[in-house]
Amino acid sequence: MIDIDFEHLRCLGLTPAFAQHLALQSVPEGGPFLLMRLTEVHRETLRVHDGHAEHTARALPRVVRELADADTALAVGDWVLARADAFGELWLYAQLPPLSHIARRDADGSRHPVVSNVDTALLVMGLDDDFNPRRLERYLALVQGSGVQPVVVLTKADVATPRPEMLEARLAELRGRVSGSIDLLAVNATHPAAARALAPYLSAGQTVVLMGSSGAGKSTLTNTLAGAALQDTGAVREHDSRGKHTTTSRSLHRLPGGACVIDTPGLRALRPDVDEATLAWLFDDIGQLALRCRFRDCRHHDEPGCAVREGVASDRLRNYHKLQREARRDTMTVLERQQQASVWKARGKATRAWMKVKRGEA
Repeated sequence: MIDIDFEHLRCLGLTPAFAQHLALQSVPEGGPFLLMRLTEVHRETLRVHDGHAEHTARALPRVVRELADADTALAVGDWVLARADAFGELWLYAQLPPLSHIARRDADGSRHPVVSNVDTALLVMGLDDDFNPRRLERYLALVQGSGVQPVVVLTKADVATPRPEMLEARLAELRGRVSGSIDLLAVNATHPAAARALAPYLSAGQTVVLMGSSGAGKSTLTNTLAGAALQDTGAVREHDSRGKHTTTSRSLHRLPGGACVIDTPGLRALRPDVDEATLAWLFDDIGQLALRCRFRDCRHHDEPGCAVREGVASDRLRNYHKLQREARRDTMTVLERQQQASVWKARGKATRAWMKVKRGEA
């Protein structure tokens, strides 16, 4: 049995669609349980909200093990089933399968959840020295295929206002690299007009996540959307406009209009959990130009008659190749990775031997 206070949980993002999804899930024994939403994840404890107030809870070790076996973990935005014990301590008994989920990978290929059950990802990038189209492409790859709609939000438009030609040039550059189906907005994160510009994505019951590098203005934008100072903000470094990681953990906040926003820290390791099919969608211009290449199996490296190299910016093509290598490596078995490492080791050894011959040391 699950106790669902739909009217109060609706302001936390509970939708009729998820309620129907919930009806199809099996419930662990030992109820009744309270349906809550996970708002913060810490090393030992969790913060959950029941629609009335926020509470501290702990996950049962069984839940942690089951999620680890499935190569995942609890994430901010998850809907969970909880119950208090005889001492009044709140325990999490189950995570409900999310309708959407964004995860990244580590260098060893292991997955790490970012957020769950969000409708829109606002990919925040500053118009100052934080502007980096290659990094934006990585964030798009991170979100694409997760069931979440990406929206590019360029902050610090006030910095670009004295130089309108810079704003137009950067907008034009992104429009040439980002799919036309993705909305592109430029805002001043400190001005109330930013909340009005983003209102279409913040209707009652919707959940958005702010993602971007440290110092891009995510926490500032969170405060503007909420109309209150919910998150601490800090200055950026003068030489590169990067933040000082004022936000250190993900957190979910309710907005006055009935939507929810999840603020996130900048990702130090941005490796998308993406497959080659998603990359093909993200870099569709490369796929279209590839049809004009002289060779059908052209890899767009150094082959003659390559239409891709002639029509795509070199830095975008390098980013595509790098993401493609990472996606292929993530699908390899342990044995295939070992074999690849052996090949690289042999090549390195041969190169060193050749250099010794060249220098006359052999």
